[in-house]
Amino acid sequence: MPSKRVVIFAGGELSEEFLLLLDEEDFIIGADHGALFLISHGYTPDIAVGDFDSVSPEELQQIAARSKKTITCDPVDKDLTDSEMALELALNTQPESILLIGVTGTRMDHTLAGIQMMTRALQRQVSCSVMDTHNYITLTGSQALVHERGYTYVSLLPLTPEVTGITLQGFQYPLTNATLKLGQSLAVSNRLIEECGTVTIESGLLLIIQSKD
Repeated sequence: MPSKRVVIFAGGELSEEFLLLLDEEDFIIGADHGALFLISHGYTPDIAVGDFDSVSPEELQQIAARSKKTITCDPVDKDLTDSEMALELALNTQPESILLIGVTGTRMDHTLAGIQMMTRALQRQVSCSVMDTHNYITLTGSQALVHERGYTYVSLLPLTPEVTGITLQGFQYPLTNATLKLGQSLAVSNRLIEECGTVTIESGLLLIIQSKD
C-alpha cells in the first residue's frame, strides 16, 4: 500500500525537535544509529536498517525487539550506505514524499552523499527533502514551491554544470530566465517576501537551501 510520507532518521545530526514533525500516518525508517534514536524516545520504526556498526550488540537487540522489521547487512561487504539503503526502502513504498533527517553532520562525505541522494527520488518523481537544525534542502528539475518555515535565507545552487531559465517569484531578489553555472554564488542568501515563493527552471537540477545561522 503506498505511503503518504516516509521519514528517515539516519545517524548524523539528530535532535528531539525533529520528533515533533512526525505524524501518525508517517512511515518511519531508522538507519543504523537513527533507529536507536527513535526507540530511545519511544518511537517504533516501521523498518530499522543498516550494518549497525555504531551501536552495541545489546542496543541492536533492543532495536530489533522494538522495530516492526529489522534489516541488517555486513558492514564491510556492502555497496550502499545505511542512508542509501533506507532511501531505497522508502522509494519502494511508493510515497508521495520523503523527509531525510540525520543525513548531515560532521562527516562532509556523508552530508554531500545525503544531499545528492535526492536525485534518485527526483528520478522516481518523488518529492524529497533534507532537514537539520539550520537547513531545509530540496531539489527541483522543473518547479518548486518554497514555503516560509522560519529560516532566514533561501539560496539556490546548481547540482548540474548549468541550470537555465531560472525564474523567481515571491523573493526579495527576483530572477527572470537566469542561468546559474556550477561554482557561481549569484543566488546565495536571497529572502522570501511572501509566505510562499516559486522557483521555476527550464533545464538542469537546482538545490533550494533554506537556512539560518
